[in-house]
Amino acid sequence: MKALLINGYETYEGVRENRLNRSLVEYTKEILESKGYEVKVTNVEKGYDVKDEHDKTLWADVIFVQTPIYWFSAPAKFKEYIDKVYIMGYALGTMSKGDGRTRSDPTKSYGEGGLLTDKKYMLSTTWNAPQQAFEKGNKFYEGMNTDQALVALHKTYQFLGIEKLPSFSIYDVFKEADREQDIVNFKKHIEDNF
Repeated sequence: MKALLINGYETYEGVRENRLNRSLVEYTKEILESKGYEVKVTNVEKGYDVKDEHDKTLWADVIFVQTPIYWFSAPAKFKEYIDKVYIMGYALGTMSKGDGRTRSDPTKSYGEGGLLTDKKYMLSTTWNAPQQAFEKGNKFYEGMNTDQALVALHKTYQFLGIEKLPSFSIYDVFKEADREQDIVNFKKHIEDNF
């Protein structure tokens, strides 16, 4: 098995460093390698070659995405990575066959053109929001869970035909309520789902 681990962290002055997200990627790498996976890691913030990332995506059996959530979405550099790498796959016809629809077969639906149906992905996110923000009855998220709040990221991978693995989130990152237990839970989640 082959795994591509993407660290989507982006540094902003006055915001904490990449320690938590980087550590989660390192833990994932260690666990997967101990299970016999061949692992490649991309740190988006450090720069990347679009063609290499395109090729790594095609190479991988599983894509693990570790990203903080800034202003309710992925950081700008990670979004740019998505745009550049996956648009290359779209344009070359290596990741999707258009959007799935054709003039000759109107029964096909939008979003069914993904060619990466032999792959899986997992989203692991860090939030400043508390976990309670995603509980039923919460006014701000209107009862959405984290997967529903991350619909744009999930739909990106679904569009490419990639199967979803259970997501993981760490909440309240600025308050660091119980980080040790978060790490224990994270490692168990990786062990159980790969």
